[in-house]
Amino acid sequence: MISSAAVESQNAGLTKLAIELTMLPGVGLITQNRIRQKLARLEDLFFLNENGLAAAGVPKEARTPIRRRTFRDEAGKIYKWAVNAGVHMLLAGTPGYPDLLGEIPDPPTVLYARGNLDALAPPRVAIVGTRRPSVYGLRMAGEFGADLGERGLCVVSGLARGVDAAAHRSCIEKDGTTIAVLGSGIDIIYPRENQQLAERITRKGLIISEFPPGTAPTPRNFPIRNRIVSGISLGTLVIEAGERSGSLITARLAMEQNREVFALPGNVTSPLSLGPNFLIKQGAKLVQRWHDIVDELPGEIRSSISLEDARTSEKPYADKISEDGARLLKLLKEDEAVHFDRLVERFGIDIPRLSFALMELETAKLARQLPGNMYVKL
Repeated sequence: MISSAAVESQNAGLTKLAIELTMLPGVGLITQNRIRQKLARLEDLFFLNENGLAAAGVPKEARTPIRRRTFRDEAGKIYKWAVNAGVHMLLAGTPGYPDLLGEIPDPPTVLYARGNLDALAPPRVAIVGTRRPSVYGLRMAGEFGADLGERGLCVVSGLARGVDAAAHRSCIEKDGTTIAVLGSGIDIIYPRENQQLAERITRKGLIISEFPPGTAPTPRNFPIRNRIVSGISLGTLVIEAGERSGSLITARLAMEQNREVFALPGNVTSPLSLGPNFLIKQGAKLVQRWHDIVDELPGEIRSSISLEDARTSEKPYADKISEDGARLLKLLKEDEAVHFDRLVERFGIDIPRLSFALMELETAKLARQLPGNMYVKL
C-alpha cells in the first residue's frame, strides 16, 4: 500500500520546481524528461548559463524564462492551492509515482491527484469506448467494470459519458476501486453531469490529471490524456468505438507502450463495432467475459484472483420473484432498453407495484437500470 504521508513528505521546493518546469514555453513532455535525466538535481536547471541550458536540451524560447524565473510565483500559487485543496502532487521519478506510468516514453512530470492514493496499489485495467454507446455497449461496460472491480482489479477510464461512466459506476457499485483520468485541470469535472460520480470515485479511488488547475477541457487535451489511461494500466479494453473514436487512439498508445489490448466484438453492421472489430483483426484479444482479461495478466496477479463466477451463486434468487416480477421479466429484453414510462403503459399496473417489481428483478440480478430511467434484462 502506498502511504499518503510518504508522498506528501516530498520536498515542497522540488514540487514547485517541477511545476515551474511544466510551464516553460517550448518544453514539452519529451524535453522535460530529458532535462530530468541529464540533471542530478532539478534545481540545477535554474543556475545554468546559456551554454549549460543548451547542453541540457533546453530550447531557446525557454532559456530566458528560466534565468528570469518567470513562472516561479505562478508555480508557487499552484502548489499552495493544491495543498489547501487536499490535492496530491506526484512527481515522476519519486516515491508514490505509479511505476507503470513511469515506464512510458513521455510520463507527466507532475500528476495531480484527488482522492485515495491507495487506489494506485491494485493492478489496473482500463475500459474505454464511445460516448454514445448502444444498450449492448452500456451493459457490457457495466458488467466488465463490475466483474473486474469485484475481483480486486482497479478500473481505469476517462470519466466521459457513455462507456467510461458506466464502467466507473458499476465498479463502485461492487465496492471496487476506480481511477478517472481527466482531460482538464483537477478542479474541473467534465462533463458536469458526472460531478456526483466524480465525488463517489474519490471516496475510495482517485481522479488524476497532468493539466494545471483551471485548465479547460479543450478537444486537444483528450488525446494527450489517453496515454495516461493506457500507460497506468496493464491492459486496455475497448467497448464500442467508431472508426475515428478517441478510444482507438488509446488502444494504439497501449500497443506502443507494450501493454495488452482487448476488444469486445460487435455486430458487423453497427458503426460502433468498427473500432473493436478492427482491433481484433490487428491482433487485439477478443474478449467475452472477465476471465479473458485475467488470463492475459501476469501470473502473480492471476493467482490472486478467484476464477469463480459470482453469478452462479445468484441464480437461486430467480425462483423467488413474485408473479409481477415474472410477468415483467417477460416484457424486458436483453438487447433493447425499455423506458420506465413505456413499462407503465405495457404492464398495466400502478407505478408503486411496477417500481417494486423492477427493484425485485434488480436485486435478483435479472434486470438492470441504465441511465435515462431505462431498463434491460440481464
